[in-house]
Amino acid sequence: MSAADNLDPYSSVLGFFATDLRRRRERARVSQRRLAQEAGISASYLNKIESAQRLPTERLAVVSDAIFRTEDHYRRLWPLVIKYAYPPWFRPFVELEEQATRIRSFEAQVVPGLLQTEAYARAVLSTSRADAETVEEQVTARLQRQRILEGADTPRLWAILDENVLRRCYGSRAVMREQLNRLVAAADNPRVVVQVIPYSVGGHAGVAGPFAILHLDSTAPDVVMADGFREGRLLGDAEDLAEADRTYDLLLASSASPDASLDMIAAASKELST
Repeated sequence: MSAADNLDPYSSVLGFFATDLRRRRERARVSQRRLAQEAGISASYLNKIESAQRLPTERLAVVSDAIFRTEDHYRRLWPLVIKYAYPPWFRPFVELEEQATRIRSFEAQVVPGLLQTEAYARAVLSTSRADAETVEEQVTARLQRQRILEGADTPRLWAILDENVLRRCYGSRAVMREQLNRLVAAADNPRVVVQVIPYSVGGHAGVAGPFAILHLDSTAPDVVMADGFREGRLLGDAEDLAEADRTYDLLLASSASPDASLDMIAAASKELST
C-alpha cells in the first residue's frame, strides 16, 4: 500500500488537496505522466504531491482545473496549501499578516520577506542547506506572501533596517544589487516606508533581534512576532506590545530619514556595480 493510500484527506488542507487531486485524476483516467507533463513537473514529483510529501505548484493547480473542469477549485486551494512550506510556528503569523492594516518591522541581517526579490529569497533560504525542492517551495511561499502588498487596499508597511542588511551580500553581487534596487522601488509606494540605521549610530535598541508588529483592525488586538534561534514567538500581552512600541520608537530615533535612507541604499547598490 502506498503513502497516498494511507493519507487521511481530513488531516489538513494539504491532505485534502492531495487526495482530491488523485481521486479526480483516476476518475478521469488521466495518467500521472500526462498530468505531470502538462504541469511541467516530473511524474515522480507528482506522485509525492498526491501523497502530501511535496507541495503542488501553482501551475499544477491551474492545469488541473482546466483538465478536470473544476472551474477555480484547485486555484482557490493553492494559496492555502502553499502555506505548508512555512514551519508550523510561522503559519499563524502569516494568517494574521494577511489581516493587518499596518506592519512595522525591524531587521538586522536580511531584507524583510515582504520586500525580497526571488533571487535574494532563494539565496537567503539556501543558507539552511535544505534540499533544492524544499528551498523552491519556500521561495514560492514567500513570493505568494508578498501579494498582500498588491492592489489598492494594502497594509501600510514600515521597515527599519540595520545597515548590515545593505552590506551583507546574499547570492552574487548582481543578486544583491537587484535586491537593493527593489527596496528603492518599493519606497516609491506611498504606503511603504524604508529607513536605515547607519553604522555611525553605534549601538541601538534592536540589539535583542528582529521583530514585527502587526496592527489589526479595531476588533482584534495587535500582535508581535519576535524572531528566535529556531523559531519565533507570537506575543500579544499588553506589556509585550508596549515594549515593542517603545523599542520601535527608539529605532526610529536612531534611523536616518526616509530620503537619506534611500540615498544610502542607492549608494550601496552603486558600490556593487563597480
